[in-house]
Amino acid sequence: MSSPESHSPESSPPETLPTPPHKPGLLGHVGRTAWLVLGLVFVGLGIIGALLPLMPTTIFLILAAGCFTRSSPRLEAWLLGHKRFGPTLVAWRADGAIGPRAKAMACTGIAVGYGLFLWGARPGLWLALGVAAGMGACAAYILSRPLPASLD
Repeated sequence: MSSPESHSPESSPPETLPTPPHKPGLLGHVGRTAWLVLGLVFVGLGIIGALLPLMPTTIFLILAAGCFTRSSPRLEAWLLGHKRFGPTLVAWRADGAIGPRAKAMACTGIAVGYGLFLWGARPGLWLALGVAAGMGACAAYILSRPLPASLD
């Protein structure tokens, strides 16, 4: 006779108790609220970025969508379905894709930002090279991203 712990392929799996539905407690509610507030802050920063030439927009909206995934499916759906920003966010979420216009704008912003850094901060050689390396790595990452499937 076999013990209850050992099961042969012919025997049925052991019965398991159904898990009760997850009811978030106070910490779950606080965490969800924190993700919601953070998402709204990122949307605000994205709106400011859409109005100011050198401030990024898309990265803040990507972060907002991630926050809304954890807090508000309704706001996530609104952001992903947005007429102007939705397609970019969906392409990023699906494939990590960045369109050619966005790549050009991001790299131009990086170059202008570096130029303003050199002009305004007048850094020493090693700091200038370090910042150039960091910004160059960011530009290389942006340029290495695939194009959205609609543009392939």
